[in-house]
This record gives sequence, C-alpha cells and structure tokens, in this order.
Amino acid sequence: MATLAPSRPAPLATTPGVRAAAVRHLGPNWYASVMGTAVVATAGANLPVHVPGLRTACTAVWALSSVLLLALLTARALHWIHHRDRAREHLLDPAVAPFYGCLSMALLAVGGGTLLLGRDWIGLPAALAIDTVLFTAGTLIGLAAAVAIPYLMVVRHHIEAASPVWLLPVVAPMVSAALGPLLLPHMPAGQARETLLIACYALFGISLLATLTMLPLVFGRLVTGGPPPLALTPTLFLVLGPLGQSTTAANTFADAAPGVLPAPYAHGFGAFAVLYGVPVMGFALLWLALAGALVLRARRRGMGFALTWWAFTFPVGTCVTGAEGLARHTGLDAFRWLAIALYAVLVAAWLVAATHTLRGLVSGALLAGPGSARSAPRRARVRTT
Repeated sequence: MATLAPSRPAPLATTPGVRAAAVRHLGPNWYASVMGTAVVATAGANLPVHVPGLRTACTAVWALSSVLLLALLTARALHWIHHRDRAREHLLDPAVAPFYGCLSMALLAVGGGTLLLGRDWIGLPAALAIDTVLFTAGTLIGLAAAVAIPYLMVVRHHIEAASPVWLLPVVAPMVSAALGPLLLPHMPAGQARETLLIACYALFGISLLATLTMLPLVFGRLVTGGPPPLALTPTLFLVLGPLGQSTTAANTFADAAPGVLPAPYAHGFGAFAVLYGVPVMGFALLWLALAGALVLRARRRGMGFALTWWAFTFPVGTCVTGAEGLARHTGLDAFRWLAIALYAVLVAAWLVAATHTLRGLVSGALLAGPGSARSAPRRARVRTT
C-alpha cells in the first residue's frame, strides 16, 4: 500500500521577513505614542502649580518615553530591513505618508524632555549631549519630511479629500522652533546663540505659513463633506498641534531673546508672544470645542479604539505649554488655570490611549495586518489605525 510522504514545511523560521513578521504592519503612526508620552512629561515640568512629587513623576514619564523611542526606532529599522515592500507602500499611501513627520517630533520631544527633566537623573552634560543629537536629527528629518511628503502628495499620491494628518509633516519644524531655545543657555555667547534663535524663528515661519495654507482645506472638507469616518474623527485634534506649538514657540522666543538679541528685538519678541499667542489660543479653544463635539458624536455612533486616539495627547499637550507661556508673560490667573485644566485632560487622554494600546499589543490586534482576521481580498490602501 502506497503511503504519502508528509509534506515538508517551508523553512519559515529562517526567513528574515518572517522573523520580523510582528513589525510588518508597524507604521510611522506609532511614533505618536512617543510624542504623547513625552509631552505629558514636559508639559508637567512647567505647570504653574506646585504639586509634591510632580517633577519626579514627570521624569519617570520622560524615561518611559525614552524607552518607547528606542523600542520603536529598533522596530521601525527591522520594518525597513525586512519589509521594504510595505515601507514603500506606506510612503505612497496618502493616508500613511504624512505620519513620517511623527518621527521628527518624537525625537524632538524626547530630546527636549531630556534637557528639562532627564538632567535630574543622568546629569546635565549627558542630557545636553543627548538633546543636541536628538534636536539636530529631529530638525533635519522634520525639514526633509516637510518637503518630501508634500512633494509625494503632488506627484504620486491620489488625494481623495483633505485630512488633518496633512499637518503632521509641516508642524514638525514648529516643534524644533519651540524646543531649540532650550539649548541657547548652553551655547557660546554671540553669533552662535543669535544664529540658533533666528534659525528657530525661521522654522516658526516655515511651519506657520504651511499650516495656514492647509487649515482652510481641512475646515472646508468638514463643511462640504461632513464628518470624517468614525475611526479618523480623533485626527481632528491634530489641528491643535500647530496652534498650541506656535504659541509655545512664541513664548520661548520671548524667554530666550533677552541677552541674545539687541534690546528692540528682544522686547519685540516679548510683545509678539502675547499679541500672537492670545488670539491663537482663543482659536485653539474654539477648535477644541468643535473637535470634542464631533468626537462625542462619533463615540455615540460606535467609534472604537484605534491608534488615532493618540491624537488626543500631543496636540492637547502643546496647548498646555502654550497656556503656560501665556501665564508667564501676562501674569493672568486665567491662563494659569487653563494650563492646569488642559493638563488634566491631557493626562486622562494619555492614560486611556496608553491602556488601550497596551491591551492591543498584548492581544496582537494592533500589529495585525488589515484583513488578517478574514479572507477578504486585501485592499490597496494601507490602514492607518
């Protein structure tokens, strides 16, 4: 009687792509978790209220963001090494490509936190060295993304509708503008300090003008096309990013300018911080109310957790730091309490997003590819949530 020889299994375990199968669907949007964690630390460091143990807690959160950054940098390197086909798909997908701006902002956020908080644990020389490296890398990557992603949008992407995620690559230079002045006290006086401060101001202009060209498109899409899909509704909070971060940058310029620039310009930055920051913060609160109402509407209609929930963290955190700066320069208790209230919202949003993300990682749901749970044909568009 003839017997069938058992089929020999393919050597999957030795295939590089299979060894890194867990990161095949790991997109650049995961860097948002690093950004959201780091801003909880940095926003809490300058909160205009004394809470015993707050700085230690914020330093511990900074340490967590640093670990997350190292883990994601490693995972994304494996993704590019073993799954270049998927990485190219991400770059050519208009829903995913803008998230490459998150890499820059993750590096910058952790670097700024290192100089603000990490110095307590690792010492100033080490903190300064790390921030210098991360700031330089983050700024260069951010500028590259601010050019490359819009270029791809023009020549390669098929755009169906405007999306708030378009802001991600162009807001990265604004993060550099806001965090660059932290390095000024550690630089030689004279040309070096002036050059960095003016360069940060130029980065401010790059991001602000690019944002102003995109915001009308995003709002017009809402008015004419209606609310976004349920899973993408949290991305409306991304609009808060350039608003809060530009207010933060204007205030850090005002803090840093005295002693770096001649008196007329130093005083000008102080006036600009208030004259610019107050109306922009007002619009940010208006948008926060609108986006919050649309999120509540989506939640009532069954919006479940997705990685887009991390949009509730970093953008809100920039509004916290913006309100903190306005509290310093106006002396108004209204901005002080606004910063405290927004920080409470930030911490609550971070806890919710982090808990659901950890649960999704443990279950494997967040690292599963689109359509992996069903046999339906795979769509060409890459899922961003």
